[in-house]
Amino acid sequence: MSSKALTASQTEVFLPYMRDVGRCERSLQELNLMWRIIEASAKMNCPQEARAILPTMAATRSSFSLLEKELVQSLVHQKVSHVLTEIGTTAQYVIDIVVRNLFERTADVGFLATDRELCSFVAGLHEERGLIHHRLCEYRNKYTVYDEIILLDTQGHVLAQIDPTTPLEHSADPLLRQTLDSDQYVETFRASDLRPNKRKALIYSRRMHHPDTGAVVGVLCLCFHFEEEMAGIFQSHGDPAQRTNLLLLDDAHQVIASADPNWIPVGVKVPVNLDQSPHLFMYAGREYLVRTFSSAGYQGYPGPKGWLGQAMIPLDVAFSSQSRDLVSGLDPLLLDGLLSHADRFCPPLHDIVVAARHIQRIVWNGQVMTAGQQGDMQKLKTVLEQISETGNRSNELFEHSIHDLYQTVLGSSLLDAEFTAHLLVDLLDRNLYERSDDCRWWALSPELRQALADQPPDAAQRMQTVLDTIHALYTVYTSLFVYDHQGRILAATSEAGQAFVGQFLGESDLAAVRRLASPQHYHVSPFENTPWYGGEPSYVYHAAIRHPEHEDQIVGGIGIVFDSGPELHNMLLSGLGGREHMQALFVNRQGRVLSSTSPDHPAGSTLSLPATQTSLANGQSHARICTHQGEYAIEACSVSNGYREFKTVDGYRDDVIAVVYRHFGEVRQGRGALRSQDCYIEHDSSSQGGLEFATFFCDGNLMALPAECVQEAVSFREVRTTSMGLHAGQVGILGLRDSQSPQGKASFIWVFDLGQLLHGRRSEISSNSQVMILRHGTQALGLLVDELHAVTPFEASALEPSPLALQSQSMLTRQVIKANEGRLLIQAVDADRLFSWLMDGIDPNGAEPTDAPAGDLADDPAVSVVA
Repeated sequence: MSSKALTASQTEVFLPYMRDVGRCERSLQELNLMWRIIEASAKMNCPQEARAILPTMAATRSSFSLLEKELVQSLVHQKVSHVLTEIGTTAQYVIDIVVRNLFERTADVGFLATDRELCSFVAGLHEERGLIHHRLCEYRNKYTVYDEIILLDTQGHVLAQIDPTTPLEHSADPLLRQTLDSDQYVETFRASDLRPNKRKALIYSRRMHHPDTGAVVGVLCLCFHFEEEMAGIFQSHGDPAQRTNLLLLDDAHQVIASADPNWIPVGVKVPVNLDQSPHLFMYAGREYLVRTFSSAGYQGYPGPKGWLGQAMIPLDVAFSSQSRDLVSGLDPLLLDGLLSHADRFCPPLHDIVVAARHIQRIVWNGQVMTAGQQGDMQKLKTVLEQISETGNRSNELFEHSIHDLYQTVLGSSLLDAEFTAHLLVDLLDRNLYERSDDCRWWALSPELRQALADQPPDAAQRMQTVLDTIHALYTVYTSLFVYDHQGRILAATSEAGQAFVGQFLGESDLAAVRRLASPQHYHVSPFENTPWYGGEPSYVYHAAIRHPEHEDQIVGGIGIVFDSGPELHNMLLSGLGGREHMQALFVNRQGRVLSSTSPDHPAGSTLSLPATQTSLANGQSHARICTHQGEYAIEACSVSNGYREFKTVDGYRDDVIAVVYRHFGEVRQGRGALRSQDCYIEHDSSSQGGLEFATFFCDGNLMALPAECVQEAVSFREVRTTSMGLHAGQVGILGLRDSQSPQGKASFIWVFDLGQLLHGRRSEISSNSQVMILRHGTQALGLLVDELHAVTPFEASALEPSPLALQSQSMLTRQVIKANEGRLLIQAVDADRLFSWLMDGIDPNGAEPTDAPAGDLADDPAVSVVA
């Protein structure tokens, strides 16, 4: 995702294409206008009566104007970032998958070019063209990524090929001379007379040597089925809504593969965006958002020079998709806890939440300040009603807008994690597909087949030489070994493998190899601890070695030990692409960990996953928000679906799930299931009078205090924590401003934690935490609560004694308010009891006072206490 913030002019460009943000902007502008009208009305119609609230109204209007701009710009930025994340992940996937695939081709051509039977034929030692054609076809049957294999002599004469649709006799392609002059493979992508029916061909070539003299005798060409491979990638990982086109580009930024060539054809030049900027790019008269990625290479192989993966989405459809609602269905506690870490995963979201709460506090304070105004202040009352109504509308709009912003941010993170999991499991399937090819092809080695069939005295040495040659080219194995029909290992590579010679294959693996019906079949041992991998878990791929003259007769087999430790771990690391905030694992259906980047989930351990994740069908992916290792996290899973014929039609089944975690921060105690939007208080505007209460949240409960005893609320950040107090509920002191203190004298008050007073446990401090300044006669104190709610009048008939109050005479909540016709109960705090207990040290039970909280502060010569 691009981290570059949008400028104001860029925001204006994108905004017309975001209908939902446009509606939000218009609503914000309407409310902004309402605040201006209310302020102007108060100044003109009742300037004297409104003088106490005019500064608050001015502060509200100013803060609202600033938040309006920040909120709209953040919504636009996050939506643009969401689209760039979506198309960027797929663009990077395209180039990474291609490079990893082509890396295997470089090993293939090096191995096949040394095949003794093929080299003997090219050197002219025999002319059994039918036998060679059969052998090349057998190779193609194993490695289905090739659509043509060609053998040529040093003059370019075609000696053998497998594609009957393009019969060749001679080639004058310069790649032949380049290959003959090189002792490495040559990678060519362009038009070639070797593939006359193709606009461009991707060919891997290597020179071949005389098996006895070592003289250069010809060239082997492996022609990669480029079009088929790219079509498969685009089909599996393209945009189902067809809003985005995926492309593969060459070093001149020309399209060499297109998911939709009718839209962006092969051969055209397109703009690229290598610096991941959120700018718009013009192509064919249409504006696009573009993401472009090069490859970091794979195991030292850089990929074809200059190749790029790219995704392009037109601006006019980029923001038209209907995304899932990720927020409404979440557990409120999980939602609140995750949002408390917004400063870590989305600082703009955090800043907007803080700003919105600041405005809500200003409005709440304005409502508290004017509560209980009576007499001939009818004009002011009308203004106050407008303040209350507009404040409620503002709060609802903030909730909705922040919900949308939160949704977009989480959507980007969920999508990124889900795509990453999909990429990882696809990398695994593609990699292991090559392993199944290798074991079957090497089992066809004439030298191995003859040595096992004849058992000459030097059979072990002959097989050792073949295995060593293979292993030098394929570094993903710890050892290769050959065993006879009884399962006795006769030859093995590597120092560790030498210890296997003379040992016997396990009965279950040997029986499985003996049952293999044809050279197209193979066997893979389960991923579990194996002596062939030092007692650690790994896959061992087996293929039957058959008699050179009687293919139905199995004379032994070959086992290739996959180096699962580093290879699986490297796949995970490469799929994460350096994103340190993510962890990735491969697990099976039972949750057993095959490999992991997390030290808390080592290979062999068990990961607990819900059934919704472990029961996903092959090829399906799912991401969810959860808690993991004591932190809020996104958990994304994707189940293997095979590659080409591997795990699809070849009879092999071994489901692996890629799991990706992104952590956001430690789990925090929520304030309960009640939330502001769940506790809207219905109010009949036609009713007159009533008792006004200031409502707030504390420890998951909606509570109230008489508005007349509440002066205002401030952020808990203004509190100075101290350990001077004797009362368990004291959390610190709060300095009052001159306007808050009697006679304009600066002073300090104690702040008490209402949650601890009520339930004996400290409240969780969050960015929501507020301190209400209460006055009772000449006394004042601060009360820590979780969040402010509203200021609302209630009829006296709505107050009833609390049934819980009978259980203890010392309870601070002796009444409940039945709001919304009794559907919402609000606990009313008894202000007299609260002040008597905290300020005068009088126990409501009548016992002798044990402490006097105000006295500690009053005795301190450094402070002055209001009392």
